[in-house]
Amino acid sequence: MKAKTVLPAVAMTAVSMVLTLAVVVMWLGAAMPWPVALVVGLGIDGGWLATLAYERRLAAQGDHNHGVTAVGWGFGLIATGVLAAHALTAEESAGAWLAVAWLPVAAKALWLVHGMWERTALTPGALGAIQGIQQEARDEAAVARARLRAEAATEETRLAAVTQAGARVARVQAKTAATLAGAWSTLETARRGEDTGRALTSVTSRVTPGVTSVWELPVWGPVEPVAALPPGDGNTLTDAALDALVDEIRHSRTPALSYREMATRFRAAGHSASEVRLRAAWKRVVA
Repeated sequence: MKAKTVLPAVAMTAVSMVLTLAVVVMWLGAAMPWPVALVVGLGIDGGWLATLAYERRLAAQGDHNHGVTAVGWGFGLIATGVLAAHALTAEESAGAWLAVAWLPVAAKALWLVHGMWERTALTPGALGAIQGIQQEARDEAAVARARLRAEAATEETRLAAVTQAGARVARVQAKTAATLAGAWSTLETARRGEDTGRALTSVTSRVTPGVTSVWELPVWGPVEPVAALPPGDGNTLTDAALDALVDEIRHSRTPALSYREMATRFRAAGHSASEVRLRAAWKRVVA
């Protein structure tokens, strides 16, 4: 990677020095002996090369000197000025010489880019660690996105299933309500009919001759609970008698009956007691 930035800078610097030397010799050769012109060209190139080498040495040590950098840019500008002046005074190929007049400044810019690369360059191990961290972050982000998409799809499926089930339940309830409403409407119509009682009585008279019954169909409406007997009623069993009766019914079969079975047998035998007293007697007997 280092060669990708240093080789273009070296090549452009060499071309700039050669062009600067050639232009100085050709431009000043007509006004002074060519050895003097050669010394002038070598002086410009030598100063530029010396400051460049010093800059590279400071850069290798992790240091920087603004004065040396300014001198290096000065030599680059001088070389650019020489090339530009020659291009402007040349009678032939002025455009070609002007096109290459920017090469010294471009060479300095390339060295600047190379220096920035060196200051920010990382070792292969560090680059590998950074790539691993970035790849791990991308993997975690991809897994998180997949998990969110899966959860969203699952929630959407669940909501769709719940909605469909609710719709089915609503349809069944509506159908059942309509059926019940129709049945009770038919029953109410029959109950309010004038000939319903006579028709039922005529059927009863054929089954039980001499017996006249009054028939009433059930009425749709709230049911009123029957009030329990008062505590002081003479037909109410005492607690001891109730306990003995509950115990007798409970152990009338083996294994012993449950409370529900005992209560059914208790009332089927014609006994009466409130649910509270009966359950209290059951608890006393079981305890």
